[in-house]
Amino acid sequence: MLFKLPLGNVRRSLRDYTIYFFTLLIGVAVFYVFNAIESQAAFLHISASTRQIVVLMMNVLSGVSVFVSCVLGGLIVYASRFLMRRRKKEFALYMTLGMSKGKVSAILLTETLMIGILSLVSGLLAGIGLSQLMSALVVKMFDADMTSYQFVFSAPAAVKTLIYFGLIYVVTMIFNAGAVGRFKLIDLMSSDKKAEVQKMKKPVVCVIVFLAAAVMLGYAYYKVAFDFGSIEDEWIMLVYIAMGGAATFMIFWSVSGMLTRLVMSSKRSYYRGLNCFTYRQIGSRINTMVISAGIICLMLFVTICTFASAFSLKSSLENSINRNAPADMNILISDVSENTPQDVVSVMRSAGIDPDEYLSEYVVVHEYTSGDINGDAFFGDYMEEAGKEMEHLFIGGVAEEMMYVSEYNRLAGLYGLEQLTVGDDEYAVAGNFAETIRARNIPLSHGHELTIAGRTLKPAYSECRLGFDMISNTDINTGIIIIPDSLTFGENDLARKATLLAGNYKAQSKADKRSIDSLFLNARDRIDTVLSEHADPDGRSAVYIMNTRLDLTDSAVGLGAFATFIGLYIGIVFLISCGAILSIKALSENIDSIPRYDILRKIGADEKDIDRSLFRQTGIFFLLPLLLAGIHTIFGMKFALNVLGVFVTTDEMLPGMLLTAAIVAAIYGGYFLITYFCGKNIIKSKM
Repeated sequence: MLFKLPLGNVRRSLRDYTIYFFTLLIGVAVFYVFNAIESQAAFLHISASTRQIVVLMMNVLSGVSVFVSCVLGGLIVYASRFLMRRRKKEFALYMTLGMSKGKVSAILLTETLMIGILSLVSGLLAGIGLSQLMSALVVKMFDADMTSYQFVFSAPAAVKTLIYFGLIYVVTMIFNAGAVGRFKLIDLMSSDKKAEVQKMKKPVVCVIVFLAAAVMLGYAYYKVAFDFGSIEDEWIMLVYIAMGGAATFMIFWSVSGMLTRLVMSSKRSYYRGLNCFTYRQIGSRINTMVISAGIICLMLFVTICTFASAFSLKSSLENSINRNAPADMNILISDVSENTPQDVVSVMRSAGIDPDEYLSEYVVVHEYTSGDINGDAFFGDYMEEAGKEMEHLFIGGVAEEMMYVSEYNRLAGLYGLEQLTVGDDEYAVAGNFAETIRARNIPLSHGHELTIAGRTLKPAYSECRLGFDMISNTDINTGIIIIPDSLTFGENDLARKATLLAGNYKAQSKADKRSIDSLFLNARDRIDTVLSEHADPDGRSAVYIMNTRLDLTDSAVGLGAFATFIGLYIGIVFLISCGAILSIKALSENIDSIPRYDILRKIGADEKDIDRSLFRQTGIFFLLPLLLAGIHTIFGMKFALNVLGVFVTTDEMLPGMLLTAAIVAAIYGGYFLITYFCGKNIIKSKM
């Protein structure tokens, strides 16, 4: 008896409460997939540095999994409340027939155990299948070789999933048992006649609250999105965020009281079909879950921003590598004294790396500084205006880097950059760091002249040209002044700042490049030794920087993959939570509204009109939090651009936003459709 009843209830639940099992299945599958990444990456040919990033990422994912399990645990307990609410009259019948609360609890415990086993098995099977697709994503993220691909089952991930969800189901069973203990027969029997009390709100108060919320949001939006540079203290930023959060709850509170009134103002629309019933139902739903709607809206906002930022950062880093690392390697040796070696090629050879042996082509160029030329001299009278463009970096008193145009053009030729033309009485500026480039364009556009080595030079171009010296994985060059070859300096007027060698490997395949790359990177200690042999009397030796495209790529790939996987994991769980909470709330409202739908049928309402009314109710119920979250996102992404502006541009945000929209539409939209079809079954049933 105690097995047959739960088995029948589970079978009925599979048919009637798809949303519950859908949530459990996705939760288990997602948990397994993300905890199995390390096993998937184990068979891939990835570099040692990338493998270290995978290990670090898995440590972070393990910590995130604890948070995820708490979120999913709370979600499952919340979902179980819906199932118990739906079956209160069934429990009343059991108790009326003489069944004790202990036996009712035993039935629930058995059902939860069955549901747990079913969801774990189906979720693990789905997770194992999805993890094979995840392997392709891992390959793309880590730029790995998939020739050794094989089917992977991660035993550690499966065990972790079983343990975490086992604990979640134990907590759920304890909760259900406690809830049964608090049941009263009279309350169970009259449960279908009880609904949440809806308090009417005064329209004037709702309008005032809505306007106040709009002002608060507008001010917070402006400060974090368009006046970010004026925010100096972190606590002030927290105040603006708190204002946005409070305004979100105020908007849902006011809308719940205004919606029906606004629709009623148009009599023709309000009394058409079942609109009066539809909008009163929507107002009632929002009115009874103002706090939940606000939390869901904020969770959706965080989810969308997390997705978009992670995807955009990954895409931006990949684009930046292609743009800023056009050569296989370079090394820059900075001068610190007269003892610094003048020949970078000789330094490399002394360290056991001959550029002629390993590089198919290379160039050597020099960078200079002059005591007369710094940021203040470059910007001149335009310093104040230019300073407004430099929010994160100010270069006013910093000595400017200079390079002769012939040397720069040789470097630009290797990099595939624009060749510059600079006359004897001209200068140009090449750089790629957005803020300083915008600032430098101000004096350049006004034809600001510079006096260098006694010669007055005018701009050869009215704006900065795209260019850089060292390869990197992002836009970091604040600007190099390109001077004519004919410009000569006095003995004490010009100082060589650094010598730069850039080149491409003698390699046809990626494996050959990786091999040569290791030789150069492993020579770092030997280069240090060579330079230390030329230390000045004070013991100072030259400082050098060596960058290689493969090393920069590994770092960028690792950071992009790290951000993407963490963002996906948290974002998907938040989306599941938002969709499930809204679905359960909507279905609970449908249960309370069964008598109302019966009355509609009795007075002659067409079944198609009833279905259309339910579709609108469910659609608007899901759309309102998403709509406000979308408005938050517009300004939130502008804030993200302020923070990530060094790495991400507006154009690079677009693909990430489109991919985010697709994921949100698939998961959030899936919950909407399931809720609508389950709702149709509920309003056609009898309590």
